[in-house]
Amino acid sequence: MSPSGPGLRGRGLILAGALAGFSLSLAACESAVQRQRVTLCRRAVPALVPGEADVRLLRAGPGSAPDSVRVDYTIGPRPHAALCRFNAGAELVGVTHDGTPLSGAALYLLKRYYLDTPEAEAADPGAAVHRN
Repeated sequence: MSPSGPGLRGRGLILAGALAGFSLSLAACESAVQRQRVTLCRRAVPALVPGEADVRLLRAGPGSAPDSVRVDYTIGPRPHAALCRFNAGAELVGVTHDGTPLSGAALYLLKRYYLDTPEAEAADPGAAVHRN
């Protein structure tokens, strides 16, 4: 029996199919993590701006660094940006707002007492866009 017989080709096709399925599930998982990251970063914006500011979302997507998300928005005519950094998953590990990093204490308070609240969900500047 030759090494390239039908049995070996069949196993190769099974292996290729398994690898393709694994790649698709990995891509879906990365997509879900990226959606969580974008949502968390958008939800942080209202906590970073003064009072009842009218935030208009311009863009929310991957940042320039790995495991980061950038949210560009305006308040009136002025452009602003929030850059959120994450661990390998969707845990927020840093926020920079208009070039100024949040202190460790401010980041802790943001994560502990705001991001997972109904108020944060309601104030999310991109939520209406993503509900439609």
